[in-house]
Amino acid sequence: MPIYPDEVVAMRRLWLSIRVFFSVLFHAEVAARVEEALRPGGGAQAAAVAPGPKPDQRAEPKKATPPKATARSEALTLLATLQREARFADFIKEPLAGYSDAQIGAVARDVHRDCAAVVDRLFSLVPIVAQEEGSQADVPAGFDSGRFQLTGNIVGDPPFHGRLAHHGWEATKCEVPAWSGKDASARVVAPAEVELG
Repeated sequence: MPIYPDEVVAMRRLWLSIRVFFSVLFHAEVAARVEEALRPGGGAQAAAVAPGPKPDQRAEPKKATPPKATARSEALTLLATLQREARFADFIKEPLAGYSDAQIGAVARDVHRDCAAVVDRLFSLVPIVAQEEGSQADVPAGFDSGRFQLTGNIVGDPPFHGRLAHHGWEATKCEVPAWSGKDASARVVAPAEVELG
């Protein structure tokens, strides 16, 4: 069965999204960078500064109350959503040795479609560079290294001009569902299903 270029690109993106997902899940610094990138305005919102009280009118400083820790992280909620709507955990935890490539491909197509729908609904991803991969692209002077990753022969100072190997992804929103369950099941990704006779 021949593999077409679109399928190769789709599978490459599926595995990239899986790598990004688990990097966020297990590496706090990656999660912080992704969270900052997913904020509306890229985390660059300016806060209004109100004038402070006059020195003789200062009140006794109040002790800050630490925010209540949530029982469940957004990463687990995302994983549970991918499992519920796309059977993602079932797919990656299934041993594949006993299946043919055609069987794996058929299941992967469904998981890919359903995972894509979840990610699109929650994050609405758009390319950072709106050009076809393989085309020529410009990297501006003063570029943000969080938005552009340079590879190859990097010589001199920006602006740079090169081949677009990957257009990148940017979330235009972040709407991970809020956890409303009990603390005892905060780490449950998928409940056990029991069919009664």
